[in-house]
Amino acid sequence: MGLVVQKYGGSSVADAEGIKRVAKRIVEAKKNGNDVVVVVSAMGDTTDELIDLAEQVSPMPAGRELDMLLTAGERISMALLAMAIKNLGHKAQSFTGSQAGVITDSVHNKARIIDVTPGRIRTALDEGNIAIVAGFQGVSQDKKDITTLGRGGSDTTAVALAAALDAEVCEIYTDVDGVFTADPRVVKKARKIDWISFEDMLELAASGSKVLLHRCVEYARRYNIPIHVRSSFSPLQGTWVSSEPIEQGDKKVEQAIISGVAHDTSEAKITVVGVPDKPGEAAAIFRTIADAEINIDMVVQNVSAAATGLTDISFTLPKSEGRKAIDALEKNRPRIGFESLRYDDQIGKISLVGAGMKTNPGVTADFFTALSDAGVNIELISTSEIRISVVTRKDDVPEAVRAVHTAFGLDSDSDEAVVYGGTGR
Repeated sequence: MGLVVQKYGGSSVADAEGIKRVAKRIVEAKKNGNDVVVVVSAMGDTTDELIDLAEQVSPMPAGRELDMLLTAGERISMALLAMAIKNLGHKAQSFTGSQAGVITDSVHNKARIIDVTPGRIRTALDEGNIAIVAGFQGVSQDKKDITTLGRGGSDTTAVALAAALDAEVCEIYTDVDGVFTADPRVVKKARKIDWISFEDMLELAASGSKVLLHRCVEYARRYNIPIHVRSSFSPLQGTWVSSEPIEQGDKKVEQAIISGVAHDTSEAKITVVGVPDKPGEAAAIFRTIADAEINIDMVVQNVSAAATGLTDISFTLPKSEGRKAIDALEKNRPRIGFESLRYDDQIGKISLVGAGMKTNPGVTADFFTALSDAGVNIELISTSEIRISVVTRKDDVPEAVRAVHTAFGLDSDSDEAVVYGGTGR
């Protein structure tokens, strides 16, 4: 008997019919001889609706109380799903994140898992139960407060439980049939990827691909937990994410030179204008940002003007952190000594990802040629061994993604990608 961890996203359990459909799928896995642990997200757009409600009551809700509010969404899902499974004649028990032993640090709204002690889950499985766990949440190690893991946190919950329980696989059920070469909402001819390495999936996730959260893939790679991304709306095989290629029939699935094109329109750009070009200035800017607990993505420093000895430094960050970053920099303006700040939230990032680009010297040229032919102007460039990213105007992103996708031969012969549910909110 194997142990399988399954995670169902909000679109899969969006209503009563969806919950009953998911329950049937879980019972089928149990009938196949597996122990089953299920992680669920909140129903549909419940989390967004709760955030909206909180902001109507308080423009800046306290982190602790917001976590208490938001965890209610997953608790509703887990209880309803346990009821649906029992209605099908099988035993099920639901658990909150803290009851499941998900221990986190004390950072509200974006806590990190530091340990998982799934004693109650093991007991439930030993008693023949299907264990249903509320995703996206845990309990802080020091204060014992309820915490949430941030956007996509249910994926991380599922992989962390899979690692702690030594599961054979972590199945992530979503509203598409797997990981595609681009977002199927933008590129109708996107192709499903049969297998992708942890490294390429990490780059896609970090570059804006919303199928899997970056932290979830990072956790899976660390503990070598294979992930199977598939749709809860169809029986099709999905995408395997693992360290080694999967076998189909007599041969292994080889990784393509280019895995896919990702895009992200949730970032903003800050330009620090008139920075003295001398040692320590960049460090002072980014120490200010770090002290405000803000993550940054791309950084570019211009060549200083010979006449003035001043330079400009631009960086990208999440839009949601824009105001906090501006306030922190303005507060430290006298110490840093810059002239002014420019803020731009109408940008988008396009990234080309593939381990094969290391040994194919024409990839970079083809990428920029495709953008040029599409009339897309580039503002920032960032590269790694297996990724090229550019920042452009937000309005140019859909056309840029489609142009790059076509240029690298990633289009399928038919409109293969199907989005079964979800609002994409």
